[in-house]
Amino acid sequence: MKFWLMKSEPGEFGIDDLEKRPGQTEHWDGVRNYQARNMMRDEMQPGDQVLFYHSNCETPGVVGIARVARSAYPDHTAFDPNDKHYDPASDPAKPRWFMVDVQFVRKLERTISLSELKDRPELEGLALVRRGNRLSVMPVSEGQWQFILSLE
Repeated sequence: MKFWLMKSEPGEFGIDDLEKRPGQTEHWDGVRNYQARNMMRDEMQPGDQVLFYHSNCETPGVVGIARVARSAYPDHTAFDPNDKHYDPASDPAKPRWFMVDVQFVRKLERTISLSELKDRPELEGLALVRRGNRLSVMPVSEGQWQFILSLE
């Protein structure tokens, strides 16, 4: 089992949206970064644990836990010209973009803010706290996972 952090804007799809689907899964679409795509396609597996992170909001931070419910498969939104994630260069016969399905596990008791995470020397190697990191999907070590949850 691996550990991940996945970013989402709460105005687009937040932890509350995922919580409204108890026992169900939701596809994680719209990833348009090759490095993030490769991690989802090549490394994420069902059962992997996910820190759900809210970005581009008043208090960015870790807000919940999800799990990967389905391995990567072609992101159908890339083929739909009416979808905001449409990519005319992506071909259903040779898809460029992939997505995984995730399932709600739980909300955290509180938001663990980005500023709090940045202040912790124990998380120095965490990709999220590195300057200029824009990935929407990133690996988290088991030690980092445990430490972040200990801050709850």
